[in-house]
Amino acid sequence: MENRESMASWKTMKESICETAAQQQFAEELQKRERFLAEREQLLFRHETALSKIKGVEEEVLTRFQIIKEQHEAEVEHLTEVLKERTKESKRLRSSFDALKELNDSLKKQLNEVSEENRKMEIQAKRVQARLDNLQRKYEFMTIQRLKGNSHSAHGMKSLKQEKIPISKTCKVPLNAQVYELLAMFMDWISDHHLSKLKNEEFGIEAEKPLIKHASQRNDIQEKCVKLLPVIAEQLQWMPFVNAKHHEPFVKFIYWSLRQLDAGTQHSTLTSTLRRLGEDIFKGIVTKGIQDNSLEHSGENKPKTAAFFKSPNLPLRFLSTLIVLKTVTQADYLAQAFDSLCLDLKTDEGKTLFLDYQAVPVILGHLRISSKGLLSNVIDSLLQMTVESKSLQPFLEACSNTLFFRTCSVLLRTPKLDLQILEKLSIILQKLSKIKSNKKLFELFTIHLMLQEIQRTTHPEHAFLCINLNSTLFNLGLTKCNSLVSNASH
Repeated sequence: MENRESMASWKTMKESICETAAQQQFAEELQKRERFLAEREQLLFRHETALSKIKGVEEEVLTRFQIIKEQHEAEVEHLTEVLKERTKESKRLRSSFDALKELNDSLKKQLNEVSEENRKMEIQAKRVQARLDNLQRKYEFMTIQRLKGNSHSAHGMKSLKQEKIPISKTCKVPLNAQVYELLAMFMDWISDHHLSKLKNEEFGIEAEKPLIKHASQRNDIQEKCVKLLPVIAEQLQWMPFVNAKHHEPFVKFIYWSLRQLDAGTQHSTLTSTLRRLGEDIFKGIVTKGIQDNSLEHSGENKPKTAAFFKSPNLPLRFLSTLIVLKTVTQADYLAQAFDSLCLDLKTDEGKTLFLDYQAVPVILGHLRISSKGLLSNVIDSLLQMTVESKSLQPFLEACSNTLFFRTCSVLLRTPKLDLQILEKLSIILQKLSKIKSNKKLFELFTIHLMLQEIQRTTHPEHAFLCINLNSTLFNLGLTKCNSLVSNASH
């Protein structure tokens, strides 16, 4: 019995021990699972925290992305507008280039036609010149014969009483004086009311019919001037016998007749006449009285002179200077003429005469690189007119035309143009740029582009030129005011 009980207790103990071990093992597993779950819970908490942070970052990123997107769209829109403007400007420049190309082709064609016509006219001029020389010699021969006839008639009058001779003389001289006085009045009137009205060739489309009418009138005037100038050139020889007060209307008539020939084609036929005319005006006329073999009137053979270019009378001297510039080609004569002109333009009266006689085209005829020795004198004469005076504004208006700007454009295209000439020219262009309507002329002849290139290549040491260029470009709206001030300060 006891063994059986001990076996049962042992069995019970063993079962309890096994149960306790199982409980311990289960408890350990529960602890492990609890730790695992705690770790998973902490991991979930970390993930949740990370997700919340990521969500905040995502919102910030989306906000910044939206801002960047808007900025990009605005920039794309701005660049699109700029591209459209550049495209329009490119099309405009292309159309301008095409127009200039067509104009250039047209001018080339016209140049070829004019060259061919000029060649024919030169051949014709040589023939006419030969005939004119023959007529000139014939005229001189007839004049000599007439003078000889007068001397023979004077011999026949020797038997008359001495008191009768001065009576015939006094009857003859007042008659000639009255004729020349009347002629001077007519010349003055024709010069002021007809010849001085130079026709402007730049008419609009609406003025097409008046243009034809004016062209025919101008051709008629030119033909008359061509016929009169040789006769007037011969009459210069008699000017010493004419009252000096009649010289100015005579010379004024010559000047305006020459100006009328500027647009004509007959100018080449008068080459020798105009050259002789210019030389006579420059040197003056020195002559003796009509030869008379009678000893009683030997006092009448004293030399008489008529001074034009060297006259002390400013209006007469000024007109003579302009005629010399129009007709003479000798460099020494032209240099003296420009020196005289510069001196006369220092006075207010000289400036007024310059404007009254519309002398700008006369000066522009010598403003070219082929007249390199005279170029400085030519610009000096124009520069005298830019001095502050009541004549400044009318002078600038007289220069505000295609002829002046075309001449300046050709001159500025000259490579390695002298610095002093460039500085003087920049002064005139700077004053012209103040007139708003001249901006079109600057652009038409691309002078603004040439000035920009000169400004870019000019050394900063040439401060005077830089200031004038900057001021001109500023007046044309091509530079800002601060750049002008900064360059002036340097």
